Amino acid sequence: MNESSAPKINIAGTGISNITLQETMQLLDTWIEAGAKKRVCVTPVNCVVWAANNPALQELYNNADLTLCDGVPLIWASSFLGKGKLKGRVTGLDLLPQYMAHCAEKGYSQFLLGAKEGVGESLKQWAENKFPGTIIKGVYSPPFAEQFSKEENDKMIRMINEAEPDILWVSLTAPKQDYWIAEHLSQLNVSIAIGVGGAFEVAAGLIPRAPVWMQKAGLEWLYRLYREPHRLYRRYIIEAPAFFPLIIRQKWRRR
Repeated sequence: MNESSAPKINIAGTGISNITLQETMQLLDTWIEAGAKKRVCVTPVNCVVWAANNPALQELYNNADLTLCDGVPLIWASSFLGKGKLKGRVTGLDLLPQYMAHCAEKGYSQFLLGAKEGVGESLKQWAENKFPGTIIKGVYSPPFAEQFSKEENDKMIRMINEAEPDILWVSLTAPKQDYWIAEHLSQLNVSIAIGVGGAFEVAAGLIPRAPVWMQKAGLEWLYRLYREPHRLYRRYIIEAPAFFPLIIRQKWRRR
């Protein structure tokens, strides 16, 4: 398990980095200034469930430089397991806009990869208007595919490398974005690659975010389900509940 950046707490076999949002942003600064090459996964509950049944995916998360806590249930689970409570959530919905603002102040350059056609451009325009000094060197939305062709992968790699951004934001949904980053990071001229799921649409104001009280209460999933029931029904109603038996089993085995 890669704990060189921050200690990880084992939750259902997946190591979740015990780090705050502010600490994450400070660490990203350090990596960019050092010219490092790092991989960051923003990891919701359903991905932890999938990883418990997929050794390759679990290894991908465990070997990531950061595997961030995207879900209050992960915090609850860390406390229940008696492994030391996770410091807090670090979601793509928080990290993306806040670190974009920080990038504008520091002069760090960015590339936006993924989401539906036009979303990246909307996010670029929003960031440039809201954060003077924003440097977004490229935007690309690949055609939808379960798996990209070699030609499409080569095209994306070429576009990113020609831009040479400090940070690559990837919005291809998890775990697809995590697989893509892990497979191609060695070929990319970037310091940091982060998969942030649907955060592009939310940050750009195309999809509203849950009220703050719902976020703090661990009910953001319910708001998202209400907004997009057809897309998210399976994730939250069928897949996510499988998380709790995994945690109970892990607790029982430890005892």
